Amino acid sequence: MAKQTKKQQVVAKLDREKLYTVDDAIATLREHKAKFDETVEIAINLGVDPRHADQMVRGMVALPSGTGKDVKVAVFAKGENAEKATAAGADKVGAEDLMEDMQAGNLDYDRVIATPDMMGVVGRLGKVLGPKGLMPNPKLGTVTPNVEQAVKDAKGGQVEFRVEKNGIIHSGIGKMSFKDDALKSNFEAITQAIVKAKPSGSKGKYVQKVSLTSTMGPGLKIDLTQIEGA
Repeated sequence: MAKQTKKQQVVAKLDREKLYTVDDAIATLREHKAKFDETVEIAINLGVDPRHADQMVRGMVALPSGTGKDVKVAVFAKGENAEKATAAGADKVGAEDLMEDMQAGNLDYDRVIATPDMMGVVGRLGKVLGPKGLMPNPKLGTVTPNVEQAVKDAKGGQVEFRVEKNGIIHSGIGKMSFKDDALKSNFEAITQAIVKAKPSGSKGKYVQKVSLTSTMGPGLKIDLTQIEGA
């Protein structure tokens, strides 16, 4: 059996059943931080079965302190809207040419946005963008005539959350280099957005478990009394 490092030995001694406040969890993660700027991540177990349409949980939320990540955005637009998207900071703007580029396998984007008139073109990419969760959707604000604002939102810290088939939502909420208050405000923003997104088909306890971790750190259970409405 491989010998554990000192860090692994310390982590192994943590009480896995302890319930942490958000402040204590952040402080504990800092005690075990790596030598690079790790991402702080949240995992939320929900009492839903996303196989049923009325139990799907999905939405967008603006993290007040940003994500600490350079978000790559592609925009399907023409004319004045294309110019506005470019001015707002979109990484790639186009129409049929962008569609062909994506069909060729160039899909290194975190968000794809489109104006309504471009959905005839974007629709041909359903089998390409769908599996990656990149298909523009009017309910998420990624099909919009206001591409300028959509690009600014994406670049400014707006993240999408979507429940996985096992009923869990995973999301980054910042970097270890963020101040404690910044991480906490992002934690509160995403948890409140998910509480508000409770679907009509959810029965019983909705938020069942919440944990915080970092890229190389331990998973820490959060006391649910820390989450308003949970």
